[in-house]
Amino acid sequence: MPLVPTAELVRSARRGGHAVGAFNVITLEHAEAVAEGAEAAGSPVICQISENAVRFHGGRLEPIARTTAAVAEAAGVPVALHLDHVTDEELLHRAADCGFGSVMFDASALPHAANVAATRAAAAWAHARNLWLEAELGEIGGKDGVHAPGVRTDPGQAREFVAATGVDALAVAVGSAHAMTTRTARLDHDLIVRLAATVPVPLVLHGSTGVPDAELRRAVAGGMVKINIGTALNVAFTEAVRGTLAADATVVDPRPALKAARRAMAAAVTHALRVIRG
Repeated sequence: MPLVPTAELVRSARRGGHAVGAFNVITLEHAEAVAEGAEAAGSPVICQISENAVRFHGGRLEPIARTTAAVAEAAGVPVALHLDHVTDEELLHRAADCGFGSVMFDASALPHAANVAATRAAAAWAHARNLWLEAELGEIGGKDGVHAPGVRTDPGQAREFVAATGVDALAVAVGSAHAMTTRTARLDHDLIVRLAATVPVPLVLHGSTGVPDAELRRAVAGGMVKINIGTALNVAFTEAVRGTLAADATVVDPRPALKAARRAMAAAVTHALRVIRG
């Protein structure tokens, strides 16, 4: 089926009182696993490609974007395509020609006033091209520089930020962290409820790999609508590859290892979608 706009999936999830999963794609196998896992769960899904993934592919957005779009269009469930954590305006401006329905523009490393100005300009550009724009306010741990642990998004400031920028969704800092490999994060659920009551746009949880299932379910019940997951797929991928290669030191064909990796990632996707959709 054709790619579905991200806005449509998020609005549907919000109306239904559940969340939509957004999974990071680095390779073809990631994209295939997201589609397979979503089909097994019978759930719509978002494939997202980060600026870091584009950098991994030599700065070339089009090959990985079009490959992912082709996988998405062959899926048996609705799939949206999202460009994640974009800091480069030139990359932002390439999104409209590559099938993306949405972009997360990340100006959180800038001082607040500059973040507002840059995000407002990005939102205006995106809306003129029918793209949905997500932004970030607060410092979500796990990334270098501005992203620091312990910082939380203020509800009043978040409401003002959305009004000043016109963004369509907001990633907020409530206790999760990017790149966690252990599921030990504890979220500030009272803050999630206050943010959901104060901020007029859907809330996004980044760094969800490190959040235990029960915490994720409670976060969705409290108002989180888009749940970003990346590291969980990479953990599944690398563990499957290691296990396959360790089982036979003579193997040189990469396909058995990649097949195992794809299967493991698909299982991780299915599990996460069942958790956040209840």
